[in-house]
Amino acid sequence: MIEAKQLTKHFDDFIAVDHIDFRVNPGEVLVLLGPNGAGKTTTVRMLTSIIRPTFGDATIQGYSVINDPDQVRRNVGVLTEHHGLYQRMNAINYLAFFAQLYGLDHHTYQPRIEQLLSQFGLYQIRNKRLGEYSKGMRQKLALARALLHHPPVLLLDEPTSAMDPASARMVRDAILQLRSEDRAIVLCTHNLNEAEELADHIAIIHNGKILHNATPAELKMQMVGQTQYLVRYSHAPHQWAYTTQLPGVQLTSQDDHTLTFSIEDPPQQTPLLLSELIGQGLSVIECKEVNRSLEQAYLQVVSMNTEKES
Repeated sequence: MIEAKQLTKHFDDFIAVDHIDFRVNPGEVLVLLGPNGAGKTTTVRMLTSIIRPTFGDATIQGYSVINDPDQVRRNVGVLTEHHGLYQRMNAINYLAFFAQLYGLDHHTYQPRIEQLLSQFGLYQIRNKRLGEYSKGMRQKLALARALLHHPPVLLLDEPTSAMDPASARMVRDAILQLRSEDRAIVLCTHNLNEAEELADHIAIIHNGKILHNATPAELKMQMVGQTQYLVRYSHAPHQWAYTTQLPGVQLTSQDDHTLTFSIEDPPQQTPLLLSELIGQGLSVIECKEVNRSLEQAYLQVVSMNTEKES
Protein backbone atom coordinates (compact mmCIF):
# COMPACT_ATOMS: atom_id res chain seq x y z
CA MET A 1 0.00 0.00 0.00
CA ILE A 2 1.08 3.58 -0.70
CA GLU A 3 -0.08 6.58 1.27
CA ALA A 4 1.02 10.20 0.90
CA LYS A 5 0.06 12.86 3.44
CA GLN A 6 0.71 16.53 2.72
CA LEU A 7 3.73 15.50 0.64
CA THR A 8 5.67 18.63 -0.34
CA LYS A 9 8.98 19.40 -2.02
CA HIS A 10 10.67 22.79 -2.41
CA PHE A 11 13.79 23.46 -4.46
CA ASP A 12 14.91 26.81 -3.02
CA ASP A 13 11.96 29.11 -3.81
CA PHE A 14 10.38 26.75 -6.33
CA ILE A 15 7.53 24.53 -5.08
CA ALA A 16 7.71 21.34 -7.16
CA VAL A 17 5.11 19.37 -5.17
CA ASP A 18 2.59 21.17 -3.00
CA HIS A 19 0.90 19.36 -0.08
CA ILE A 20 -0.51 16.38 -1.97
CA ASP A 21 -2.49 13.51 -0.46
CA PHE A 22 -3.37 10.15 -1.98
CA ARG A 23 -3.66 6.47 -1.16
CA VAL A 24 -3.17 3.40 -3.36
CA ASN A 25 -4.39 0.03 -2.09
CA PRO A 26 -3.11 -3.38 -3.25
CA GLY A 27 -4.59 -4.22 -6.64
CA GLU A 28 -5.06 -0.57 -7.63
CA VAL A 29 -3.42 1.69 -10.21
CA LEU A 30 -3.24 5.41 -9.48
CA VAL A 31 -2.32 7.44 -12.54
CA LEU A 32 -0.63 10.78 -11.94
CA LEU A 33 -1.72 12.67 -15.03
CA GLY A 34 -0.19 15.98 -15.97
CA PRO A 35 2.13 17.85 -18.32
CA ASN A 36 5.92 17.84 -18.12
CA GLY A 37 7.03 19.81 -15.06
CA ALA A 38 3.79 19.20 -13.15
CA GLY A 39 5.53 17.39 -10.26
CA LYS A 40 5.03 13.74 -11.26
CA THR A 41 8.69 12.69 -11.31
CA THR A 42 9.50 14.58 -8.11
CA THR A 43 6.65 12.73 -6.40
CA VAL A 44 8.05 9.36 -7.53
CA ARG A 45 11.51 10.30 -6.28
CA MET A 46 10.11 11.13 -2.85
CA LEU A 47 8.17 7.84 -2.78
CA THR A 48 11.43 5.95 -3.37
CA SER A 49 13.34 7.91 -0.70
CA ILE A 50 15.71 9.25 -3.37
CA ILE A 51 14.90 12.79 -2.29
CA ARG A 52 13.59 13.87 1.09
CA PRO A 53 10.27 15.72 1.36
CA THR A 54 10.41 19.32 2.57
CA PHE A 55 7.16 18.73 4.43
CA GLY A 56 4.75 15.85 4.95
CA ASP A 57 5.49 12.15 4.59
CA ALA A 58 4.58 9.05 2.62
CA THR A 59 4.53 5.39 3.55
CA ILE A 60 5.23 2.30 1.44
CA GLN A 61 3.86 -0.88 3.00
CA GLY A 62 3.75 1.06 6.27
CA TYR A 63 7.38 2.26 6.06
CA SER A 64 8.10 5.99 6.11
CA VAL A 65 10.05 7.41 3.17
CA ILE A 66 11.78 9.68 5.72
CA ASN A 67 12.47 7.31 8.60
CA ASP A 68 12.70 3.90 6.88
CA PRO A 69 14.37 4.47 3.48
CA ASP A 70 16.03 1.02 3.32
CA GLN A 71 12.75 -0.79 3.96
CA VAL A 72 10.99 1.44 1.43
CA ARG A 73 13.50 0.55 -1.29
CA ARG A 74 13.18 -3.17 -0.56
CA ASN A 75 9.44 -2.96 -1.20
CA VAL A 76 9.35 -0.92 -4.40
CA GLY A 77 10.11 -1.56 -8.03
CA VAL A 78 10.94 1.65 -9.84
CA LEU A 79 11.02 2.68 -13.47
CA THR A 80 12.43 6.19 -13.70
CA GLU A 81 12.78 8.61 -16.56
CA HIS A 82 16.54 7.91 -16.77
CA HIS A 83 17.22 4.18 -16.81
CA GLY A 84 20.88 4.05 -15.80
CA LEU A 85 21.63 1.03 -18.02
CA TYR A 86 25.25 -0.12 -18.21
CA GLN A 87 26.00 0.04 -21.93
CA ARG A 88 28.76 -2.61 -22.02
CA MET A 89 26.77 -5.28 -20.21
CA ASN A 90 24.31 -7.66 -21.83
CA ALA A 91 20.79 -8.15 -20.48
CA ILE A 92 21.58 -11.38 -18.58
CA ASN A 93 24.56 -9.90 -16.73
CA TYR A 94 22.76 -6.62 -16.08
CA LEU A 95 19.71 -8.23 -14.49
CA ALA A 96 21.87 -10.73 -12.57
CA PHE A 97 23.86 -7.84 -11.11
CA PHE A 98 20.69 -6.16 -9.82
CA ALA A 99 19.24 -9.44 -8.60
CA GLN A 100 22.31 -9.87 -6.41
CA LEU A 101 21.91 -6.32 -5.11
CA TYR A 102 18.36 -7.30 -4.11
CA GLY A 103 19.80 -10.27 -2.21
CA LEU A 104 18.41 -12.97 -4.50
CA ASP A 105 20.38 -16.21 -4.87
CA HIS A 106 21.36 -17.66 -8.25
CA HIS A 107 18.76 -20.45 -8.17
CA THR A 108 16.03 -17.87 -7.59
CA TYR A 109 17.05 -15.14 -10.00
CA GLN A 110 18.18 -17.20 -13.01
CA PRO A 111 14.68 -18.50 -13.94
CA ARG A 112 13.19 -15.13 -13.00
CA ILE A 113 15.50 -13.33 -15.44
CA GLU A 114 14.66 -15.76 -18.25
CA GLN A 115 10.93 -15.37 -17.56
CA LEU A 116 11.07 -11.55 -17.62
CA LEU A 117 13.21 -11.40 -20.77
CA SER A 118 10.76 -13.72 -22.53
CA GLN A 119 7.75 -11.75 -21.27
CA PHE A 120 9.07 -8.49 -22.71
CA GLY A 121 10.37 -9.93 -25.98
CA LEU A 122 14.05 -9.51 -25.11
CA TYR A 123 15.15 -13.14 -24.78
CA GLN A 124 16.48 -13.40 -28.34
CA ILE A 125 18.78 -10.41 -27.78
CA ARG A 126 19.80 -11.31 -24.22
CA ASN A 127 23.50 -11.55 -25.15
CA LYS A 128 23.62 -8.24 -27.03
CA ARG A 129 25.37 -5.30 -25.37
CA LEU A 130 22.86 -2.80 -24.01
CA GLY A 131 24.51 0.00 -25.96
CA GLU A 132 23.07 -1.63 -29.09
CA TYR A 133 19.48 -1.63 -27.75
CA SER A 134 16.87 0.76 -29.11
CA LYS A 135 15.20 3.18 -26.70
CA GLY A 136 12.10 0.98 -26.52
CA MET A 137 14.20 -2.11 -25.74
CA ARG A 138 15.99 -0.23 -22.97
CA GLN A 139 12.65 0.83 -21.53
CA LYS A 140 11.43 -2.76 -21.40
CA LEU A 141 14.68 -3.94 -19.81
CA ALA A 142 14.41 -1.24 -17.15
CA LEU A 143 10.88 -2.41 -16.40
CA ALA A 144 12.11 -6.01 -16.13
CA ARG A 145 14.74 -4.80 -13.63
CA ALA A 146 11.99 -3.13 -11.56
CA LEU A 147 10.09 -6.43 -11.36
CA LEU A 148 13.02 -8.74 -10.50
CA HIS A 149 12.35 -9.02 -6.77
CA HIS A 150 8.52 -9.31 -6.95
CA PRO A 151 7.92 -5.94 -5.26
CA PRO A 152 4.45 -5.29 -3.78
CA VAL A 153 4.65 -1.63 -4.88
CA LEU A 154 5.52 -0.31 -8.34
CA LEU A 155 6.37 3.28 -9.27
CA LEU A 156 6.38 3.68 -13.04
CA ASP A 157 7.37 6.97 -14.66
CA GLU A 158 6.25 7.09 -18.32
CA PRO A 159 6.56 3.30 -18.80
CA THR A 160 5.61 3.26 -22.51
CA SER A 161 7.38 6.40 -23.71
CA ALA A 162 9.37 5.92 -26.94
CA MET A 163 7.86 2.48 -27.54
CA ASP A 164 6.32 1.22 -30.76
CA PRO A 165 2.59 0.32 -30.50
CA ALA A 166 3.20 -3.43 -30.11
CA SER A 167 5.73 -2.94 -27.29
CA ALA A 168 3.49 -0.40 -25.56
CA ARG A 169 0.61 -2.89 -25.71
CA MET A 170 2.86 -5.56 -24.18
CA VAL A 171 3.79 -3.27 -21.29
CA ARG A 172 0.20 -2.17 -20.65
CA ASP A 173 -0.88 -5.82 -20.54
CA ALA A 174 1.92 -6.50 -18.04
CA ILE A 175 0.70 -3.63 -15.84
CA LEU A 176 -2.85 -5.00 -15.89
CA GLN A 177 -1.50 -8.42 -14.91
CA LEU A 178 0.51 -6.90 -12.06
CA ARG A 179 -2.60 -5.12 -10.80
CA SER A 180 -4.45 -8.44 -10.78
CA GLU A 181 -1.64 -9.80 -8.58
CA ASP A 182 -2.50 -7.19 -5.91
CA ARG A 183 0.42 -4.83 -6.53
CA ALA A 184 -0.11 -1.18 -5.62
CA ILE A 185 0.95 0.87 -8.64
CA VAL A 186 1.60 4.57 -9.23
CA LEU A 187 1.96 5.35 -12.92
CA CYS A 188 3.00 8.76 -14.23
CA THR A 189 1.94 9.69 -17.74
CA HIS A 190 0.59 12.41 -19.98
CA ASN A 191 -0.90 9.80 -22.33
CA LEU A 192 -4.66 10.17 -21.85
CA ASN A 193 -5.61 6.91 -23.58
CA GLU A 194 -3.16 4.97 -21.43
CA ALA A 195 -4.46 6.67 -18.28
CA GLU A 196 -8.07 5.80 -19.09
CA GLU A 197 -7.24 2.17 -19.85
CA LEU A 198 -5.08 1.44 -16.79
CA ALA A 199 -6.29 3.70 -13.99
CA ASP A 200 -8.51 2.81 -11.07
CA HIS A 201 -8.07 6.44 -10.01
CA ILE A 202 -6.65 9.43 -11.84
CA ALA A 203 -4.98 12.25 -9.93
CA ILE A 204 -4.62 15.30 -12.16
CA ILE A 205 -1.48 17.12 -11.08
CA HIS A 206 -0.69 20.64 -12.25
CA ASN A 207 1.93 23.06 -10.92
CA GLY A 208 2.67 20.64 -8.08
CA LYS A 209 -0.92 20.37 -6.84
CA ILE A 210 -3.42 17.56 -7.21
CA LEU A 211 -6.45 19.29 -8.68
CA HIS A 212 -8.72 16.28 -8.86
CA ASN A 213 -8.53 12.62 -7.77
CA ALA A 214 -11.31 10.31 -8.95
CA THR A 215 -12.09 7.27 -11.07
CA PRO A 216 -12.10 7.91 -14.83
CA ALA A 217 -15.90 7.59 -14.87
CA GLU A 218 -16.32 9.99 -11.92
CA LEU A 219 -13.92 12.46 -13.48
CA LYS A 220 -15.86 12.54 -16.73
CA MET A 221 -19.18 12.74 -14.89
CA GLN A 222 -18.08 15.64 -12.69
CA MET A 223 -16.28 17.61 -15.39
CA VAL A 224 -18.20 16.79 -18.58
CA GLY A 225 -21.62 15.79 -17.26
CA GLN A 226 -23.89 12.76 -17.28
CA THR A 227 -23.72 10.03 -19.87
CA GLN A 228 -25.45 11.03 -23.09
CA TYR A 229 -27.03 8.80 -25.72
CA LEU A 230 -27.88 9.65 -29.30
CA VAL A 231 -31.00 8.03 -30.77
CA ARG A 232 -31.39 8.05 -34.55
CA TYR A 233 -34.76 7.30 -36.16
CA SER A 234 -36.08 6.98 -39.72
CA HIS A 235 -39.49 8.58 -39.22
CA ALA A 236 -41.88 9.71 -36.49
CA PRO A 237 -45.68 10.05 -36.27
CA HIS A 238 -47.17 13.28 -37.66
CA GLN A 239 -46.71 16.21 -35.23
CA TRP A 240 -44.97 13.91 -32.76
CA ALA A 241 -43.34 15.54 -29.72
CA TYR A 242 -41.31 13.62 -27.17
CA THR A 243 -42.70 13.28 -23.66
CA THR A 244 -41.41 11.02 -20.90
CA GLN A 245 -42.28 9.83 -17.44
CA LEU A 246 -38.84 8.31 -16.85
CA PRO A 247 -36.91 9.82 -13.92
CA GLY A 248 -33.29 10.71 -14.63
CA VAL A 249 -33.82 10.99 -18.40
CA GLN A 250 -33.69 14.37 -20.09
CA LEU A 251 -33.87 15.34 -23.75
CA THR A 252 -30.91 17.69 -24.30
CA SER A 253 -31.07 18.29 -28.05
CA GLN A 254 -33.17 17.38 -31.07
CA ASP A 255 -32.22 17.58 -34.75
CA ASP A 256 -33.61 16.12 -37.93
CA HIS A 257 -34.05 12.39 -37.17
CA THR A 258 -31.83 12.47 -34.05
CA LEU A 259 -32.49 12.91 -30.34
CA THR A 260 -29.83 13.29 -27.64
CA PHE A 261 -30.62 12.31 -24.06
CA SER A 262 -28.83 12.78 -20.75
CA ILE A 263 -29.29 9.54 -18.80
CA GLU A 264 -28.55 9.12 -15.10
CA ASP A 265 -28.45 5.30 -14.99
CA PRO A 266 -27.82 4.00 -18.54
CA PRO A 267 -27.96 0.22 -17.86
CA GLN A 268 -31.40 0.55 -16.28
CA GLN A 269 -32.91 3.46 -18.15
CA THR A 270 -31.72 3.09 -21.76
CA PRO A 271 -33.85 -0.04 -22.50
CA LEU A 272 -36.87 1.67 -20.90
CA LEU A 273 -36.29 4.80 -22.97
CA LEU A 274 -36.11 2.82 -26.21
CA SER A 275 -39.31 0.94 -25.34
CA GLU A 276 -40.99 4.25 -24.63
CA LEU A 277 -39.88 5.80 -27.93
CA ILE A 278 -40.96 2.77 -29.95
CA GLY A 279 -44.26 2.77 -28.08
CA GLN A 280 -44.79 6.37 -29.17
CA GLY A 281 -44.46 5.28 -32.81
CA LEU A 282 -40.83 6.27 -33.42
CA SER A 283 -38.90 4.05 -35.88
CA VAL A 284 -35.60 3.77 -34.01
CA ILE A 285 -32.65 2.63 -36.13
CA GLU A 286 -29.71 3.36 -33.80
CA CYS A 287 -28.91 4.14 -30.18
CA LYS A 288 -25.32 4.86 -29.14
CA GLU A 289 -23.42 6.52 -26.33
CA VAL A 290 -22.00 9.95 -27.11
CA ASN A 291 -18.27 9.83 -26.44
CA ARG A 292 -17.16 11.85 -23.42
CA SER A 293 -13.40 11.81 -23.55
CA LEU A 294 -10.96 11.95 -20.67
CA GLU A 295 -9.28 14.73 -22.63
CA GLN A 296 -12.39 16.90 -22.26
CA ALA A 297 -12.46 16.28 -18.50
CA TYR A 298 -8.72 16.90 -18.12
CA LEU A 299 -8.81 20.17 -20.06
CA GLN A 300 -11.83 21.30 -18.05
CA VAL A 301 -10.03 20.68 -14.73
CA VAL A 302 -6.88 22.51 -15.88
CA SER A 303 -8.93 25.38 -17.35
CA MET A 304 -10.89 25.85 -14.11
CA ASN A 305 -7.65 25.92 -12.11
CA THR A 306 -6.06 28.43 -14.49
CA GLU A 307 -9.09 30.73 -14.18
CA LYS A 308 -8.97 30.42 -10.38
CA GLU A 309 -5.26 31.31 -10.27
CA SER A 310 -5.74 34.35 -12.52
